[in-house]
Amino acid sequence: MPPQDSPARTADLLAFTLLAVAAVVAALTFRDYGLAWDDYAHAEYGGLLLSFYTSGLTDRRALSWVNLYEYGGGFDLAAAVIAKLSPLGPFESRRLTGALVGWLGLLIVWRTGRHIGGPLAGLIALALLATCPLYVGHGFINAKDAPFAVAMALLLLALVRVFDEYPRPRATTAALLGIGAGLAIGTRILGGLGALYALGALALMVTLAVRRDGLRNAGTACGGFLLRLLPSLVLGYAVMALVWPWGAAEPLNPLRALQYFSRFFEQPWDELFGGARIKVTEMPRGYLPTLLTLQLPELFSMLAIGGVAGGLISVCRSSTPPNRRAALLLVALAAALPIIIAVILRPAMYNSARHFLFVLPPLAVAGGLAGAWLCDALRRGGHLAALAGIAVLVIGLALPVADMVRLHPYEYTAFNRLAGGVRGARDRYMLDYWGLSLKQASHGLAEKITELGLPRPPDRRWKLAVCGHHRSPQVELGPTFETTWDPTGADFAMMLGEFYCRKFDAPVLVEIMRDGVIYARVYDIRGRTYDTLLTQPGLTAK
Repeated sequence: MPPQDSPARTADLLAFTLLAVAAVVAALTFRDYGLAWDDYAHAEYGGLLLSFYTSGLTDRRALSWVNLYEYGGGFDLAAAVIAKLSPLGPFESRRLTGALVGWLGLLIVWRTGRHIGGPLAGLIALALLATCPLYVGHGFINAKDAPFAVAMALLLLALVRVFDEYPRPRATTAALLGIGAGLAIGTRILGGLGALYALGALALMVTLAVRRDGLRNAGTACGGFLLRLLPSLVLGYAVMALVWPWGAAEPLNPLRALQYFSRFFEQPWDELFGGARIKVTEMPRGYLPTLLTLQLPELFSMLAIGGVAGGLISVCRSSTPPNRRAALLLVALAAALPIIIAVILRPAMYNSARHFLFVLPPLAVAGGLAGAWLCDALRRGGHLAALAGIAVLVIGLALPVADMVRLHPYEYTAFNRLAGGVRGARDRYMLDYWGLSLKQASHGLAEKITELGLPRPPDRRWKLAVCGHHRSPQVELGPTFETTWDPTGADFAMMLGEFYCRKFDAPVLVEIMRDGVIYARVYDIRGRTYDTLLTQPGLTAK
């Protein structure tokens, strides 16, 4: 007769298997991802941070590098260290670092879901995030938002554990809180949102304690709780200083960073949203909810919404234990509050939902909780209902996996079936805004030159006009090419498939296509004259 906990063991075994599969897939594919717009600057920032520490804190160039000193550089520093220790080049090391950080995010989400809702909730939360193209794609390439999402996920796990042990959290739990808070704030000053989540949970616990034990006893418990967390503040500040040395260089620097990011600090540009060109400072309030609805897998969205709603209902029920009510409130706040704030304040928004990747882990946890609740309900409904639920879950997870396979290595551009996939989204929303496809376009150009036996012009390099960032073709094609924004006299033109790049009437040498959508083209423009690579003003690059 099998032990009574065999379903829990099965769920944990499946979670271990999924984590192992994710690790293997990451190890096999991390080299496929091209450079993004910011990669070069971030790589230099990481090198300067490494020099800052290896010089005994005397080389302070990292503390004024471009505007990146306003961000934490933990990811860039880790990538620089890995590049020093591994045989990989600097950019492959960055992709490997992204794979490692993304995998850690999966592990953290599994542990969070399991801690709150049990092994099945943890497994479903893990599966939802591991099959989310937006999370997976950005995990490899995004040096800012993906590490911040993982840091915030760690902070959420720490807060859940802290309030589960209220009012006497263990020293190890308090240490985890300090590490999570330090990494979150030290990655982006927006990590301070974690304090709002904590205050909400603390207010709930104190209110419930006052009703149960009286004001004096509740106050004593709260005071003891806060005293036990004081070492977390010290540890958190030390961790923040390690990954964001500028933030600790002067006491007011974190506030200066908050002020800096509270306003849009660049010249506004237009991006495509809903089929219209809109300035990034004038995006409608529905920008973020719309993109999350259209980019997250349908099952992920439905379970996440159900989990947040169900969690809030449980928070309001007096029959729910206080510590569990606090944990559920933390998840709901982490998942929903940033979206609500963005809708109300309407900040500058661009590059799809990438700045809000940090809501994906708590949404996955909420989805895991909802999935576990539904599984329990269906199990009570009999074997047929349980099998139907399992089938829906498997299909709902398989569909985004199929999308990722078709789009690889551009998973981050995925749109779900509500949007008609990337084909339906092409003329309405931004797709390859990081310009990853320039790597494959560069490889294709090099192969085409060899295949056709094209002779290089005498006494000069190939001249390549690039509508997109130039570092990717420079790295991939090497010193025999020079890149330019001016197509006059150029041999080839490499164009992203975004709306701002022109469509030339010239022979096409290379097309990078996924799901019927052109991500990049390379034209042979020798002997032809063009005055610009950019569209003015129409949407002609499709």
